[in-house]
Amino acid sequence: MSATNASPVPPRLLENSPAKLPDGFELTRPVVVELELTVDEAGEVTDARVTRDGAPPELVRAALHAATRLRFHPATSGGVPVAVRLPFTYRFEPAARSAVLTGRVRAKGTRKPLAGAVVRSGEHVTEADPQGRFELSLPPGEHTLHISSPGHRLLYLKETLEADERLEVLYALEPLAVNPYETVVRGDRPRTEVSRITLHDQELREVPGTMGDPFRVVMLMPGVTTLASGLSYPVVRGVQPAASAFYVDGVRVPFLYHLMVGGAVVPPDLIETLDFQVGVPSARYGSLLGGAVDAHISRPREDGIHGSAYLDLIHSGVFLEVPMEDTGTVVAAAARVSYTGLIVTRVANALTAPSSFTTSNGEQITSGGDPKMYADYWDYQARVDQRVGQGQLRALALGSSDAVGLTARAPKQDSGGVGLLFHRLDVRGRHPFAGGEAELGLTFGYDKLGIDFSDDSTHDGSYTLRQGHVALRAGFTRELSDAARLELFGQLERRNADVVAVGIFRPVGPVEGQDAYNRPDILATFAGVGAQLTLKPSARWTLVPGVRLDSYHGFGGPTMLAVEPRLAVRHALTDTVTLKTGAGLYHQPATVLLPVPAGELLALDRGLQRAVQLSAGVEWRPQPELEVFAEAYFNPLLRTLEFNFEDVLSNLRRRGLEAEDIQSHGRTYGVELMVRRPLGRNWFGWLTYGFNQSQRYERFARVGPDGEEVGQAEGYLPYAFEQAHTVKAALSYRFPFVTVGAVAHFNTGRPESGQFGYRTMQPGIAEDGTPEWRPVSRDAVGRLPPFFRLDVRASHSWAFDNFVLDVYLDVFNVTARSEVITREFGFQQASTGATHRLRVKNIGVPVILPTLGAKGTF
Repeated sequence: MSATNASPVPPRLLENSPAKLPDGFELTRPVVVELELTVDEAGEVTDARVTRDGAPPELVRAALHAATRLRFHPATSGGVPVAVRLPFTYRFEPAARSAVLTGRVRAKGTRKPLAGAVVRSGEHVTEADPQGRFELSLPPGEHTLHISSPGHRLLYLKETLEADERLEVLYALEPLAVNPYETVVRGDRPRTEVSRITLHDQELREVPGTMGDPFRVVMLMPGVTTLASGLSYPVVRGVQPAASAFYVDGVRVPFLYHLMVGGAVVPPDLIETLDFQVGVPSARYGSLLGGAVDAHISRPREDGIHGSAYLDLIHSGVFLEVPMEDTGTVVAAAARVSYTGLIVTRVANALTAPSSFTTSNGEQITSGGDPKMYADYWDYQARVDQRVGQGQLRALALGSSDAVGLTARAPKQDSGGVGLLFHRLDVRGRHPFAGGEAELGLTFGYDKLGIDFSDDSTHDGSYTLRQGHVALRAGFTRELSDAARLELFGQLERRNADVVAVGIFRPVGPVEGQDAYNRPDILATFAGVGAQLTLKPSARWTLVPGVRLDSYHGFGGPTMLAVEPRLAVRHALTDTVTLKTGAGLYHQPATVLLPVPAGELLALDRGLQRAVQLSAGVEWRPQPELEVFAEAYFNPLLRTLEFNFEDVLSNLRRRGLEAEDIQSHGRTYGVELMVRRPLGRNWFGWLTYGFNQSQRYERFARVGPDGEEVGQAEGYLPYAFEQAHTVKAALSYRFPFVTVGAVAHFNTGRPESGQFGYRTMQPGIAEDGTPEWRPVSRDAVGRLPPFFRLDVRASHSWAFDNFVLDVYLDVFNVTARSEVITREFGFQQASTGATHRLRVKNIGVPVILPTLGAKGTF
């Protein structure tokens, strides 16, 4: 190297080139390879040589090979780059013997896997996968670990690891709040229906007044009214409850609630989500004029045994889910039994028990003594899921039994009872097929309704409806492209029913001809096929055209065909505003107010009901945690065949269904508004308003001022269960130590049409000068008083190591208000010699359901 008067500047390393340990070479001690490098004016290494011997040849070759890829800022002398020689050392260290920490992170109490949980030790860090599993390589020795997950307390602990050790652990993080209303990311199917509302988790189980049952939440949705407070049979947009359909994972069930005011026949542990299509149901649903309620069974969990047990003032039940990892099988079972007959009915019977006293002359007098009341129910469910290759096989069994009524204590006293029973067994298989997924299912069912009655010691009667059915269904779904999805579906169902009336229920008159109320063999075949396309021609448009073809055949009668086109359209006007509209044609056999066995078969020879559903609305999401829905609908009821069960029973002696022509037509229309705050952080809630008009075209007698008939008239009259205005508000909030919620319900009264209860009367004067009640024309009737109800719920949860304990108080109608269901127009006895006064008595019973209980979940 030449010397100058200026100070030289040595080279600086620009790009390092580590030497790699040769494959298969085991290093037991540190080894140093000393080199001398020649670096030219460009900073490149032009030569490298070993300056000290003793290193293994394999490591020398590795060091020389790596040295040629080193790059430097060149040395300078007087500011001019120059070539230099410099020493350089490679040091080879034996690899450290590491240990592996592996395991799972889950929530304390619920044992829910905590996906994304962070496990950290100094600079070593990893995240848990969706099943809560993690793996972290660490050097041997003692380590302080920090395990964290949002919504849970940070866990500090120490682990000591030996070299080459693989330690498997299980960490449980304590939640900051048990069952918090945290935001949940869900894989819902895309919104295609016009009026579908989907509820999840606490929205299904924490709503006051529902006793934790998902199906009862339907009664708080817009577009839904009820027959009376506490009766959980929804009147959807002004049609009979029997005109709506209820499904459990595609299996249609006849009724949803025990004793009409009790809990649902399917426990909440089995239900994951609940879809409610209040208007314009998609082509997947047939044989209905109203809405569709579809409960989806929770997905089988394979991360261990899960279960629950609960006990309250009305019933108790258990749920257990057991996975079998070796065979890919998951078995779940649940059962519930009521003891209302032990507690509630005993209180009621004590209040109405007869009382005895002795007169002054020794005579024993007994007063009071209403008939004893009894009420009992039970239900069961069982599910087996089995993985079969790429497919899934599932068997689902469920059933329910209810008995309620009176037992007479003495002759000449009315008594009677009602019994409801159904069983379902469904076997379903799903498997990839032809680029999509095919489904095949087989369902067996049995339903029974029994009514017993006695009006004295010699006149007894019973009325029994039984129905058995077997249904085969098939479906196919395929994504044709990113913008098109095809669904095909079909069902074939065979039904057989018996209707038997004895005693006072038997029809009178000649025995010739068909006896509508003593028919042992009613057979029918229902079949339906359909298709539905989901099209997305652009990012903002969704079109869902569909069509159904249904066949209804009663043996001995003609086959009736129903073609039902459906269409739903959604347009995302902006990122926060979506317009929606839909239309469809719907058919259904004659209905009997409530869904009853054989109800659709009894009058199948009268043809089908027919209705059009038209709906349009807007969805607005001004922020992620706020949803606003507004919708208007108009449903022409082109042909109605609507029986009510009261009329059926009262007409038995006149051969009931054969005695009266009930064919009519009508219309329903209205507006529905909903503001909803979905699950998130510490609270959820919604506010709804519904304006509903439901009318039927009827012929009726025009009544004059003195109550006399002055002619015939016809026109649209309000339907018996029309409630013009309804307001419902639900709010649930979690405080640090307790979760509280309330539901407020308000509705205007239904018309006093005389179809259920009394018809509106007007005061008048009889010929002898005494006051009397006189009827008014059907188009001039009034309405029952409005009704307000408040439900409340309070609960607290404790998280133990392996289970969660919930204690709750749920009170339906804490305000103890009575809804007027009818009026009695009578007379009030005045003092002697005075004229009787007219009086109106409101008749109603305050339905109050307090539920205090506890539930353990693991």
